[in-house]
Amino acid sequence: MDSASVRSFERVDFYTDETILDDPYPFFEYVRAEKGPVWIDPNYNVAFVTGYEEVVEVLREVELYSSCNAPTGPFPGLPVPVEGDDANPVIEAHREELPMHEFMVTMDPPQHSEYRGLLRGLFTPRRLKENEDFMWRLADAQIDRFFDRGSCEVIQEYAVPFTGLVIADLLGVPEADLGKFRQVFEGQTIGGVGEGEQQILADNPLAFFEQTFSDYVVERREQPRQDVLTALARGVFSDGSVPAVDILAREASFIFAAGQETTVRLIGFALQHLGEHPDVQQGLRDERALIPTFVEEMLRLESPIKAYFRLARRTTTLGGVRVPAGTTVMILAGACNRDPRQFEDPHEFRLDRANVREHIAFSRGVHSCLGQPLARSETRITLERMFDRMGDIRISEEHHGPAGERSWKYLPTWLFRGLDTVNVTFAPTT
Repeated sequence: MDSASVRSFERVDFYTDETILDDPYPFFEYVRAEKGPVWIDPNYNVAFVTGYEEVVEVLREVELYSSCNAPTGPFPGLPVPVEGDDANPVIEAHREELPMHEFMVTMDPPQHSEYRGLLRGLFTPRRLKENEDFMWRLADAQIDRFFDRGSCEVIQEYAVPFTGLVIADLLGVPEADLGKFRQVFEGQTIGGVGEGEQQILADNPLAFFEQTFSDYVVERREQPRQDVLTALARGVFSDGSVPAVDILAREASFIFAAGQETTVRLIGFALQHLGEHPDVQQGLRDERALIPTFVEEMLRLESPIKAYFRLARRTTTLGGVRVPAGTTVMILAGACNRDPRQFEDPHEFRLDRANVREHIAFSRGVHSCLGQPLARSETRITLERMFDRMGDIRISEEHHGPAGERSWKYLPTWLFRGLDTVNVTFAPTT
């Protein structure tokens, strides 16, 4: 890395600098090369972790690193400073003051294990197979909406409604209600919802899902059926106690938000890559068995979540760096998934990468993503049906410019890595 690049990156604020939105990877390389795989940024007292081995250590050592700040990091951080080498008393005293404390993503064992157990039944092989059957039908129905036009905007016309409706089906939303869910995913006004409720939905997109699933849980507890919602409503903690309705509704809503967002971005990057690399596209068309490997390599190259966090419970050493108790630890998935110590030629796309499934796009340990088999199936089936019905998928020059001079818009956030739009053209095949 040349001295000019080093000087420019020294002034970068990861959370506010728009210069690294489109391509954060040179900045990640700068941090790893110049600061090491673990570096404590003095501006925010955040430990940047860009090394693969170091990230794995953080994710596995739940006794050393709390998830209480997992989605928010240093903003706002603990309300009082930590003194000494043990942050546990401060964490437990102020946990409920931290954002999203009531969601499973911020919980630590054993509470996290109890809440995760309530949802584990949704991801059984049998349930996933039933859900996969739904995906094949839905993929065709979604493609039908733009098929005759020979073009589409992948994110809003396909990925957002497709992933949302897949999760709705997984959670057991009755077929009669799927139309209402589609309206939400497509940004339409929901029929039968009053003006005041529409404003609540606009202010808090999760409000619709929380209220809807609260109603489902109450109804199934009073009138059980042979369906997934009844199984969810009947879930109990290990001591036999019954979770409050709002607990189940909240976690179901979070599955929508987290699962949909990440898979939408994965599908977007997959179509961008295929449109830009017709040789890769043709190779996958000819040998469909390579599609799962392609999906893994896209997850490694373009991890949908840029950063998630932990909090050091006790003073410890990570990657040779002293990490004081109470320090925010930032896991940079996009950086560790391109760590040259772990992945050969890390910035290159390679379908023959032997260790591709070692990426950390879905996290590791107790907080590994429950929905990762779902995301893989959604993307694989999407590509299968698009290859079946959409020939010669190309990037739209009208929207993104000619090859070599493309214009792409990325999400303006330090949290997610994703394309805002992906416009493609294709030749209908059936």
